[in-house]
Amino acid sequence: MGNAIKTVGIIGAGQMGSGIAHVCAVAGYDVRLHDISEDRIKDGLATINGNMARQVSSGKMEDKERESALSRIHAAPAVADLASLDLVIEAATEDETVKRKIFANLCPILNPEAILATNTSSLSITRLASSTDRPERFIGIHFMNPVPIMKLVELVRGIATEDVTFEASRNFVGSLDKTVTVAEDFPAFIVNRILLPMINEAIYTLYEGVGSVEAIDTAMRLGANHPMGPLQLADFIGLDTCLSIMQVLYDGLADSKYRPCPLLVKYVEAGWLGQKTGRGFYDYRGETPVPTR
Repeated sequence: MGNAIKTVGIIGAGQMGSGIAHVCAVAGYDVRLHDISEDRIKDGLATINGNMARQVSSGKMEDKERESALSRIHAAPAVADLASLDLVIEAATEDETVKRKIFANLCPILNPEAILATNTSSLSITRLASSTDRPERFIGIHFMNPVPIMKLVELVRGIATEDVTFEASRNFVGSLDKTVTVAEDFPAFIVNRILLPMINEAIYTLYEGVGSVEAIDTAMRLGANHPMGPLQLADFIGLDTCLSIMQVLYDGLADSKYRPCPLLVKYVEAGWLGQKTGRGFYDYRGETPVPTR
């Protein structure tokens, strides 16, 4: 069973989906990349090509390897293009309604033996699995961003996930040269359960005037040896994603310590979502990022 996965479908050609497609193709898997429009798939393929080119120029990959990996990634404009695959990973936006709709369209055409996985960073695997026709063949495979660089993958079983699904998924992740950590199916799993409250606390520190954006990020970089400050990291993750994970924690665990900071809510309401929109805790529209507070 461990060797059964040979073909992989990715739903969502954004930052996460294109990263997952990238590492799967490099590891030798035949990959189908699907999104709601052909333009999004083209953008995803262009991102993969650019990221692989960077790996070639930095000596992490041979040009032959890049060509061969790219030849294994195919656009899949229709959901039907995923019908015969061994594993399909959903990497769409962090919204349960969207994910459920994807599974509703996918399950009727999917090979009955196929494993269905979600790359959710916070939602209940058990609840998502229950909206499919295969809860026993459903699992959380949570990659970290940026996928080609980050070594960790969280593997999360739902209550119905069978051992054979778990083992096949663990072998698959290992074949990508990633390290597996197994998390229980609780809100936000391990990494985000610890990381997001820290980011939220950094935003409270800013909100209460304890320090400026620059002071807070410098303090954590040099005082806690973090590679990037928490506010810069929040901008990189996307403030909308940070807020949705904090809301999942707050709703799921009903503890006031997970209450999203009002300043985070305000930034999201303003559409200042971080790097992807040009403004967040830093303004990215000039030559170098400038703190917005």
